[in-house]
Amino acid sequence: MDLLAIEHQTVFGLPPVEFVELAAELDCPYIAIGLTGGAFNPHGYEPYSLLDDTSLRRRMVAAMRDTGVTISLGEGFLARPGREIRDEARSLDVMAELGVARINTTSMDSDLNRSFDEFRILAEMAAERGMETTVEFAPSMSVPDLDTALAAVRHVAHPDFRLLIDTMHLARAGHTARELAAVDPTLIGYVQLSDHTIEQRGAVYRDDTTDRMVPGEGELPLLEMLAVMPSDVVIGLEVPMRSRAEAGESTTSRAGRCVRAARELLAQTWPSI
Repeated sequence: MDLLAIEHQTVFGLPPVEFVELAAELDCPYIAIGLTGGAFNPHGYEPYSLLDDTSLRRRMVAAMRDTGVTISLGEGFLARPGREIRDEARSLDVMAELGVARINTTSMDSDLNRSFDEFRILAEMAAERGMETTVEFAPSMSVPDLDTALAAVRHVAHPDFRLLIDTMHLARAGHTARELAAVDPTLIGYVQLSDHTIEQRGAVYRDDTTDRMVPGEGELPLLEMLAVMPSDVVIGLEVPMRSRAEAGESTTSRAGRCVRAARELLAQTWPSI
C-alpha cells in the first residue's frame, strides 16, 4: 500500500496542474498543497492563486481525476496574533472543493490559550466541510514540542483533530523514538518525512527547514522513528532543498530522489506492506 505524498514545500512553487502530473509520474498517490506558491521560487514558476483562480481549480481537479492523484493535506492555516481563524472560511471552502482530506495548523501566537481555542474553531470549521485537521509542532513555533501539541489535542477534544509528526522537528525538539512510541498511535494523523543534521546548521531555524536532506542521507534516526509510527497514515515528503534548487537541480530530480529513498526506508520498516 503506497501512502507517499509529495509536500507543497518540496516543489518550491511548481504550479498545481504540473504538481499533480509530477506526483503521477513518480507514482505517488498524494500531494500536499498551499493555495499559493510560496515566497521561494528558484525556478521562476508562474505565480498562482487557487483561492482566486476558478479556472485553475477546475484544471487541477481535472488533472487529479485523470491521474488518480488526490490531496492529502492543505497547508496555510496559522493561528496568529490579531487575526481570527474564522476569517479562513473561504480558504477552507476552496480546500474542500479541491477534495482535500485534511488541513494542517500550528501557531505563531505566544498566547497558547488563544491558540488552542483557535485550533478548536478551525477543527470544527474543517469538519463541517468534511476535512480532518492536524496540528504540527516545531521548535521555532509557539507549539514547540510534542508535549505542547498533545496538550492542544486534549484541549480541542475533537475526533478529527490529531498530530502531524515532522521527523526533523521531532528530532530538533529533543524527542526520541521511544517518546513517540508512548503516544497513542490513533492520535497521529499525518507524518512528514525528511532528513537533516541533529544540530542546527543555519543562522536561524528557518534556514534549516527550507534546506533539508534526502531521507537516509542525514543524521536523523529515521528507521527508529518510522518503526513506531502507525503504518496506515500518509507519509508526506517535506524535503525542500534550497541549495540544490539554487544550484540548478530540477524539481523532478529532487522529488524523484526523495521518493526513491523513502520507499527504500519504508521497505525496511514495513516489508510486508
